[in-house]
Amino acid sequence: MNRLFLLLTVLLLVSCKEEAPKGPLYPNAKPEAQTPDQLGKEIFESKGNCFACHKPDQKIIGPSLQEIAKTYKDKKGDIVSFLKGNEEPLVDPEQFPVMKTNFAITKSMSDEELKALEAYIYSNLK
Repeated sequence: MNRLFLLLTVLLLVSCKEEAPKGPLYPNAKPEAQTPDQLGKEIFESKGNCFACHKPDQKIIGPSLQEIAKTYKDKKGDIVSFLKGNEEPLVDPEQFPVMKTNFAITKSMSDEELKALEAYIYSNLK
C-alpha cells in the first residue's frame, strides 16, 4: 500500500508542470508577443487616450480611424511624423488645435509605440 501511495505521489509531482503566472501582478512574467496593430490598439485605448476623440468608423470630436487611414494612404502622408508634431494635419485641419494639445502625450512615446499606433490606424482601412 505504501509503495502504491509513493508511486502515485511521484507520478503526480512529475506530471505537474509549473508555469509562471502572467499579468500586471507578475512583472517578471514574459508577455505574449503582440503584433504592431495589437500594441497600437492597446496604446490607442489606454496610454494615448485617443479613443476619447476618435472611433474606428465614425467621427466624434476628431475624424474616424477609417478616414484618417484613407486620407494618409491616399496622400502618402506620414502619421508618425504628424504625431511627433513635425507635419501639418491632412485630415480635418480645423480640429488641429484640439489635437495639438495631445502632442504632449504622443511626443513622449517611443518610435515603436508611434509606429504601432500607425499600424492600428491603418488596420481600420476598409
